[in-house]
Amino acid sequence: MESPPKPPPDLPITTTTTTTTPATPTAKKLTLIPLIFLIYFEVAGGPYGEEPAVQAAGPLLAILGFLIFPFIWSVPEALITAELSTTFPGNGGFVIWADRAFGPFWGSIMGTWKFLSGVINIAAFPVLCIDYMEKIFPALESGWPRYLSVCLSTLFLAFLNFTGLAIVGYAAVVLAAVSLSPFILMSLIALPKIKPHRWLSLGQKGVKKDWNLFFNTLFWNLNFWDNVSTLAGEVEKPQKTFPKALFVAVIFTCLAYLFPLFAVIGAVDVDQNRWESGFHAEAAEIIAGKWLKYWIEVGAVLSGIGLFEAQLSSSAYQVLGMADIGFLPTFFGVRHKRFDTPWVGILISTMITLGVSYMNFTDIISSANFLYSLGMLLEFASFIWLRRKMPTLKRPFRVPMKLPGLVIMCLIPSGFLIFVMAIATKTVYLVSAIMSVCGVGWFFLMKYCKSKKLFKFSTDEIEDIEEE
Repeated sequence: MESPPKPPPDLPITTTTTTTTPATPTAKKLTLIPLIFLIYFEVAGGPYGEEPAVQAAGPLLAILGFLIFPFIWSVPEALITAELSTTFPGNGGFVIWADRAFGPFWGSIMGTWKFLSGVINIAAFPVLCIDYMEKIFPALESGWPRYLSVCLSTLFLAFLNFTGLAIVGYAAVVLAAVSLSPFILMSLIALPKIKPHRWLSLGQKGVKKDWNLFFNTLFWNLNFWDNVSTLAGEVEKPQKTFPKALFVAVIFTCLAYLFPLFAVIGAVDVDQNRWESGFHAEAAEIIAGKWLKYWIEVGAVLSGIGLFEAQLSSSAYQVLGMADIGFLPTFFGVRHKRFDTPWVGILISTMITLGVSYMNFTDIISSANFLYSLGMLLEFASFIWLRRKMPTLKRPFRVPMKLPGLVIMCLIPSGFLIFVMAIATKTVYLVSAIMSVCGVGWFFLMKYCKSKKLFKFSTDEIEDIEEE
């Protein structure tokens, strides 16, 4: 069996091939178009789930949130992801970044925070699908039918992920086209009915602003840009492909949120409290009839499938990447012989996802957001420190700013992260603290296992980075 091709000699090598996770000669690499839509589903998957922003803060602030927040958050995160993913093109992603900046302890903690936030976030997508489907099938609102449907859909979608990343990538293109088409049609039909003054409403009198729900909704709908970094080792020519894919995905994602939001707010006058997850389907019925409502319901399910598949892939390949560079025992990085997928990573991610599926939608995104915020603060620090520590490092894509500008670029979203963390509930604090302590314990457990040689670990460390 041939070994995978080595990176060009003028680029830094971030991971080396291990004997436990070889790519098969027939393994297909991700190309530009599938990568764009995988990134899209890593982050958004359409306007499904944006409705609570209107319920929480009113139409105007919801619109401003989806207009401004991408510049505060999405663009900086995408730029950082593009630079670091092309500099360190390995499946470890952000784990490698933190390790190179601050050492293995922080690399391991980064892996814990990002992995747990990812798998918690994955659990939201079957729940979101059921939230839309219950509009058609009321039996899914509660009880055993709801729990059974969430469980079965999670297991079925995990099996689809097992069949191959290239298949998931091309499926994402189709899923995006089908799930977005009813929103495009709804926006066009709504045009004659739009009353622009509704866009300026600050909300109904007597409806209290729910800032926790508002900011968590924005954050949940526009984060996870860096998740795709754990797939860098599976991308064809990542140094060229990643920046292009991220640029297109940022624009595409923002427009997919804004057009339906403007259309529905402008064309539909309803009680603000009705703007909960799934309201876009009700709005479609008001604007065009039941046929469009059902189309959006179907689109919600397809979007949920795309979101689930993309983010499960990232979590599974993160596990594989951490095994490749010695953070986890080698058996965590085992690939399936036929499909070349990291089946151990998929299995672990799916089991944890099922474990948190009983939580309600708001609790799920709040917990994922808090852990993700911790990881992002470390990621921003790693980015700045690597620029300072290795200023002449060969970077195929470089954010066109000097260090002071980069600090400012990172401080603004960092302030938002701290705010999101500050307004979290006591339950979220408790859950996050327990998981972080477990992450610290896991690092020292792995260190002990290495010292006692209880498990086999990869001896292929990240090689020294060449500087210009």
